[in-house]
Amino acid sequence: MIFGIGIDIVQVKRMKRWLDTPGLTERYFHQDELPSSLANGERAAQSLAGRFAAKEAFGKALGTGLAGIDLKDIIVVNNRNGKPDIRVTGTALAALVQSGADKTHLSISHEKDNAVAMVILEYSGRKEVS
Repeated sequence: MIFGIGIDIVQVKRMKRWLDTPGLTERYFHQDELPSSLANGERAAQSLAGRFAAKEAFGKALGTGLAGIDLKDIIVVNNRNGKPDIRVTGTALAALVQSGADKTHLSISHEKDNAVAMVILEYSGRKEVS
């Protein structure tokens, strides 16, 4: 059963500014996210914009926003085929468990100046979060 849906859009130029400000990306992105995004060279800002949009969309899908959630606890990872997924730890995991949802779905898309992400949270009845 669907628990919540969230969507967000981020301008790529915002992430370009963040990349030019020392330490700013480390403030919002988990250490596991940055290497794969930065490895994209010219498209690093686009990759980060998609990941940041995913974090915002996660909060919207929860229905509570991101209050009390450390953005670094929402980690966007890619499987071996490149499909994005959300891994949550710490404050984000606690919020997800408290919500009752136990499964996340993520889609990210990029188009020139913008990146958009959609998150669906599902309640499957299982006892563990995936």
